[in-house]
Amino acid sequence: MARSYSLVSGWAASYPETTGYIIPTFLDHAAAVGLDDFRARARRMLDWLVRIQLPSGAFQGGTVDSTPVVPVPFNTGQILLGLAAGQTAFGTNREAMVRAADWLVEVQDADGCWRKFPSPFVAAGDKTYDTHIAWGLLEAARVESGRGYAEAALANVRWALTHQRNNGWIDKCCLTDESRPLTHTIGYALRGILEAFLYCRDPQLLAAARRTADGAMSALRSDGFLPGLLGPDWSAAASWACLTGTVQIAHCWLRLFQETSELAYRDAAFAANRYVRRTVRLDGPAETRGGVKGSFPVDGDYGRYEYLNWAAKFLVDALVLEREVQQEIASPVMS
Repeated sequence: MARSYSLVSGWAASYPETTGYIIPTFLDHAAAVGLDDFRARARRMLDWLVRIQLPSGAFQGGTVDSTPVVPVPFNTGQILLGLAAGQTAFGTNREAMVRAADWLVEVQDADGCWRKFPSPFVAAGDKTYDTHIAWGLLEAARVESGRGYAEAALANVRWALTHQRNNGWIDKCCLTDESRPLTHTIGYALRGILEAFLYCRDPQLLAAARRTADGAMSALRSDGFLPGLLGPDWSAAASWACLTGTVQIAHCWLRLFQETSELAYRDAAFAANRYVRRTVRLDGPAETRGGVKGSFPVDGDYGRYEYLNWAAKFLVDALVLEREVQQEIASPVMS
């Protein structure tokens, strides 16, 4: 029996948060290849996000048609990435960016964790993958300094690292099951820690990012397969790959290679990217050509039988960075 697929894209079926963090990818692509269409699309996405921003400055959790409509720090932080990139590109959405960032600072607890306004669409409890919110605040701090955004971001990352084990594992890092989180949320947490290092160059943050990156690398097969769920000893807890998480972590490995020159990071990222590339169809209907599935095999528990717009976004980011690394290898800078 043929199995049908659903396509998770477009504004009506989309998460506002993914629209937010797709914006920087579109703007980077527009700058790299000179396609005004991508810049125009990014502008349209920004305009839409500003229209749906809540009076508090926050953004809602879930999809745009989810109920109840509630403000959620994680979604707001994701969208802040797009608002900051949009302000840099167009200079037209400073107010929306500042309102979102100010709200995040206002609702943050003293220890750096975001506990107020939890998402009703995930399991209750503290979330260490909220370091991805911190990254959004760091991008806002680059655009609008002196408003406490960087301090709030770094406080959250340091709070999250109180839950990091010696083997790099980070507790409280899943949407639903802390004992076997998705590589997707591990990728969120790792990226936030890494971006905090890149912002302030604190060597302790680099060491923390490397511990988690090394742990994830221990779970990678030689063919680039990374189990979609992992246990606290970095053992496989699923027989399928979460393709989104694979390329998120691959991107972090590539940035760590650029920082450390450790070939293991580069080779792991190349293998992981290659694995995901092999799952992408380059022909067929326009609606699915180039799409990235939630899981592979496609009946895995993450995005089962779906193409995810955010999966494609993270693959683009990882492949662009891989090409950059390859160019650096081919043309090393002479000292």
